[in-house]
Amino acid sequence: MNREETLLQNFQDVQNALSAACKKTARNLREVTLLAVTKYAQDQDVLVLLRHGLIRHVGESRVQQAWARWTSEDFAKYPVVKHFIGHLQKNKAAKAAQLFDFIDSLDNFDTALALEKHLPPGKIIRALVQVKLTDRETQSGLMLEDARTLAAKLKTLTQVKVCGYMGIAPQGAPEAELRSLFGRVKRAFDQDFPPGTERYLSLGMSEDFVTAVEEGSSLPRIGSRLFAANLEVL
Repeated sequence: MNREETLLQNFQDVQNALSAACKKTARNLREVTLLAVTKYAQDQDVLVLLRHGLIRHVGESRVQQAWARWTSEDFAKYPVVKHFIGHLQKNKAAKAAQLFDFIDSLDNFDTALALEKHLPPGKIIRALVQVKLTDRETQSGLMLEDARTLAAKLKTLTQVKVCGYMGIAPQGAPEAELRSLFGRVKRAFDQDFPPGTERYLSLGMSEDFVTAVEEGSSLPRIGSRLFAANLEVL
């Protein structure tokens, strides 16, 4: 297969896996939105999926790099929903507020205030609070109870609209551990963001998104499964 065929096959494999996960748990596939993690992908690879109309939500983790890409002539014509999925520093909030539609990794109130200060009049930016699911010191996010406290506080803001949680599971964790971690966050999510409201639960990445969707994730973040050169069939 040439590169374009590989990318299209990767996308179809991911879609098939999402569909199977939803069928297994009696979920509606329309409840699940694929967030394509484009931050490390080559421009030409991203453009292939955009030209075919296959991705609408994209994830970036560097403000300057994302700005250069998505304001360029090649990319600006595509009406994508842009998610910031890295650790957002307060001094980058002004530019992030201009470019992004979602901040999926909020973990402190001061950054949210900085976003609100710099948002254009009338613009609402969706925010997810990052829950820390590992004991790695380098991992951003808050322990679940602290994340819930922050989410409640964020609901006092007007232009930053908090609407869910995001979490990154320990790499290589056994399935039982993943299900336990994802299940805890899902239970808190259902209490804090009840059905009928605009809400997003972003759990699962390329290696664990099937388990995450089975446990209730509605916004899995998938990068290498889409953009890697060679993949085993899911």
